[in-house]
Amino acid sequence: MIRHVSLLTFVPEATTAQIEAAATALRTLPPLIPELRDYRVGPDVGIDTGNATFVVIGDFDDEDGYRAYRDHPEHVAVARAHILPILAGRTAAQYAI
Repeated sequence: MIRHVSLLTFVPEATTAQIEAAATALRTLPPLIPELRDYRVGPDVGIDTGNATFVVIGDFDDEDGYRAYRDHPEHVAVARAHILPILAGRTAAQYAI
């Protein structure tokens, strides 16, 4: 299995409503992308300073499953509409589990 972890940092001007809309939109993806085996998304809870704003974690059977998710039109549309307009930075990794 492959786990994808993406840490997103949003611009300081990003509103709570925008962040909630991003979470809601991302949560619509699992039934639309059959390669997703598990999918967790959410905002940082603010325990430590300097953290990313938001996390996306997805599990896939294999690398092809991850690529199918990465390139899926619904995922791309959510990113364009809800993530990219407020994105300041992104760090991601995929690793075997």
